[in-house]
Amino acid sequence: MPKVKSIYICSNCGAKYSRWQGICSECGEAGTISETFDSQAPNAGTLAANRALGGFAGASGSGIQSLSSVDIQRAPRLSSGYQEFDRVLGGGIVKGSVVLIGGSPGAGKSTLLLQTVCRLSDKVKVLYITGEESLQQVALRAARLRLPTQKVRVAAETSIDNICALAMQEQPQVLVVDSIQVMHVAGIESAPGSVSQVREGAAALTQFAKRTGIAVFMVGHVTKDGSLAGPKILEHCIDCSVMLETGNDLRFRTLRCQKNRFGAVNELGVFAMTDTGLTEVKNPSAIFLNRQEQVAPGSLAMVVWEGTRPLLVELQALVDISLYGNPRRLSLGTDSGRLAMLLSVLHRHAEFNLSDQDVFINVVGGVKVEDTSADLPLVLALISSFKNQTIDRGTVAFGEIGLTGEVRPIAHGQERIIEAQKQGFIRAIVPYDNRPRQVLPGIEVIGIRRISELFTLNLSY
Repeated sequence: MPKVKSIYICSNCGAKYSRWQGICSECGEAGTISETFDSQAPNAGTLAANRALGGFAGASGSGIQSLSSVDIQRAPRLSSGYQEFDRVLGGGIVKGSVVLIGGSPGAGKSTLLLQTVCRLSDKVKVLYITGEESLQQVALRAARLRLPTQKVRVAAETSIDNICALAMQEQPQVLVVDSIQVMHVAGIESAPGSVSQVREGAAALTQFAKRTGIAVFMVGHVTKDGSLAGPKILEHCIDCSVMLETGNDLRFRTLRCQKNRFGAVNELGVFAMTDTGLTEVKNPSAIFLNRQEQVAPGSLAMVVWEGTRPLLVELQALVDISLYGNPRRLSLGTDSGRLAMLLSVLHRHAEFNLSDQDVFINVVGGVKVEDTSADLPLVLALISSFKNQTIDRGTVAFGEIGLTGEVRPIAHGQERIIEAQKQGFIRAIVPYDNRPRQVLPGIEVIGIRRISELFTLNLSY
C-alpha cells in the first residue's frame, strides 16, 4: 500500500508547507492554508481520465521527432457567438483547449456560459454539466433569458468519472463544467472543494480534453467560502484563465484574460447586464467616457492599452486643503504607490508642492488601470484641480513620467492617437517621441519632453 503523508496547501496561491501556519509566506493571505494528503500512488486525475477513455493513450508515446516536422496547421477556431468573448479567448474557441472562468459569486459566470452554449448549439454539439444547480434551475434561467434550448444537452453530475463517461457517450465539441469546486474524483478521501479534489479534478478534465479534442470550460469561484480553493490552484495546468469582474457600476462586467496559450494576455472584454442576460459592449470607450456637458476641474480623458486595443477612460482628481495633520492620499483604479511617486516628482522637478493637500484619484467606471501611460493625464488632472482650471473636453493625454521628470514614450502611441481621433478628440498631449511622423487631420498633437512643460500649457484653450 502506498505511503500517505499529510501536507498543507494554500488555496490562494498553491504553495505547499510541511506544517500548518496561519499566514501564507508566498502570497501573504491569512487563513487559506488547509491540510490535504499527498500519496505516492499514481495521480488520481490521470486514473480518472484513463478510466473514462478505456486506456486510450492520446498523443503520448509518439517518440522523439524533429521540431520542424511537427504539423503546425492551425485548427479552425470556433466562434462563441460573442465578439468580446472571442477577443478575450484570442479569436475563438480552440479544439481541445481548457478554459477556466473565475469570478466572485453573482458575477455572471453561469449566465455567460449558458448563453454561449445556447448559441453554439445551432452549429456544434454541446454538453452542459451542472453541479451546483438543478436541471430545473438551469431551465428556468434559460427561459427567463429567452434562450434557444432545443439542442442543448444538459446533465446534473458531480463525479469526474461520470462526466468523462457522459462526454465520451455524447461526443460534444464543447463541454461546460459548472463548477469545478463541487466536483469530486474517486480515490481521494478529502471533501469536494478541497485543494486535492479541485486540483485532481482539473487535471482529469485537462487530460480528457487533450486526448479527445473536446473544448472544456470550467467555472471556478474565487471567494465563495473560506474552505474552497480558488482558481490560482489550477492556472498551471489549464490553457486559458479568464476573470469576470464587476466594478463600481454593477451594470457592466469586464472579462479579462490572465493567461492564454492561444492569444494575447490581459485582453479585455466588456459586457452589460440586462434583463435578457449579458450583452456585449462593442465600443467600451463610449460607456467609460460618459462625461457631463459641464466639465469640472480635475477631469481628463486618457488612452490606455488593454490587450490588443486602445481604451479611452475618464480620470478624475480632487486636490483640497487637508483639515487634519496628515494629508490623505486615495487612489481608486490606479496604483497608490505610483501616485506617491508622481507627487514627489512634481515637488522635486516642477516645484509643485502638494504636501498640505488631500489628493483623491478615481478612474470612472470602475476600470483598473495598470498601464504606466496614466502618469501624464494623472499629473494634468492634479494641476487642473489645484488651480481650479478646467481642461477642454476635446483634450486627451497619455504618457509615462520618469523619476528625473522626463516624459517617456510608450508603446502603441500611434494607435492611441488614432483611437482618440475616431472618438472625436481634437487635441492630444503625448510624449515628444510619440508624435506622429505625418500630420493627422482633425487632431492637434502636442509633444512634451519634461514635466515642467505642463505648467506652460493653456489647459482650457
